[in-house]
This record gives sequence, structure tokens and C-alpha cells, in this order.
Amino acid sequence: QVQLVESGGGSVQDGGSLRLSCTTSGSWYTYDRMGWFRQVPGKEREGVAVIYTQSRATVYADFVKGRATISQDRAKNTTFLQMNNLKPEDTAMYYCAGGVGFIRTSILLPLEYIDWGQGTQVTVSS
Repeated sequence: QVQLVESGGGSVQDGGSLRLSCTTSGSWYTYDRMGWFRQVPGKEREGVAVIYTQSRATVYADFVKGRATISQDRAKNTTFLQMNNLKPEDTAMYYCAGGVGFIRTSILLPLEYIDWGQGTQVTVSS
């Protein structure tokens, strides 16, 4: 089984920055796309950012545009999410995921991904 492991979460103050990492046990071309999602208790998991493996094209949720950058290091099979100017509402468990095949609905929906990591906690305090 392909393993996805997140790291880089932590506690920061309003306006701070974090760089999340997601390392996979497979090759960089295992998935057509890699995504970052977040979830808080009582709410549905929501997409944050996505990067297409081959083209490196990216897609961002409106709430992080201008504050987040998703990228990949193919040699290390790692996908990064750099987040700046973090706000308390960004507090959540952040997950990385891999997707393959055609998009059924929206690229930022969890149902488009087949493999998931266990998550890394991000806490932003004011």
C-alpha cells in the first residue's frame, strides 16, 4: 500500500507562517494530482490546494489565495504547502491526499482522492 505522511504542523500566532510536507512511499508519478485538505470537528473536510503531478498546474480555494503555495519535490516524493499570514480560522487538521483518473465533480472535493495521510494539526491563536 502507498503511504502518505504529513508533517510540519504546529501552533503559531495570528499572521504567522507554516510549511507543511507530505511524503509518499511511491514515485512522484503514482498520482495524477496531490491535494491538501483541512477539517475541524463538526464540519466537512474542505479542499485547500491541489497540484497536478505532470503539468504542475495548481488550484487554490478562495480562502487561501494569496496566502498559500503548493509545490512538489519529485526527487523526494514530497508535496509542500507553504502558508503565510495564518488566521485563527485556519485552525484545523490538515490532510494530504492523492488522486487518479478523471474528475467526477470538483478537484477540491475529497471524493476525487483515493489515498489519505493521517493529518497534521495546525493551530493559529490571536
